[in-house]
Amino acid sequence: MCNNDGTSNCISEILNVILVLQQNACPNSCLDSCDRPVLGGGPNCLICNTRPIQIFTCGSNGVALSMPTSKDPVVGGTTSTVFRVEKVDNNCCTCRVLEENPDSTSLNPYVATNSFFTINLSCVCAIRCLTDTFVECV
Repeated sequence: MCNNDGTSNCISEILNVILVLQQNACPNSCLDSCDRPVLGGGPNCLICNTRPIQIFTCGSNGVALSMPTSKDPVVGGTTSTVFRVEKVDNNCCTCRVLEENPDSTSLNPYVATNSFFTINLSCVCAIRCLTDTFVECV
């Protein structure tokens, strides 16, 4: 069940930190947690601009949220469970869907899509941060 009282929560606070870090991408690295104070350089990139996340909603039984990788409705279209925080407004978060990079020779594991969604953070019970990376065109 979602908490709809409109108050801020720890998920919202962490997503705000991630958003600020992405907006001020920095090559230093620190503790390996979602709210570490800078975006770190991963083994495959020197300067990162994205801290990819996975979102788990209340009652999802440990299954990450999955969203379409395209705005165009396509029967049998692809989905992804990896997102980039684009905006946090009170208890709502707008994310861009990332998909696996089809270029197997690329050092960057994800590519940006044109698919976005907004989620009520009262319905989020957990986020999982993945390795900081560089995503083109964000």
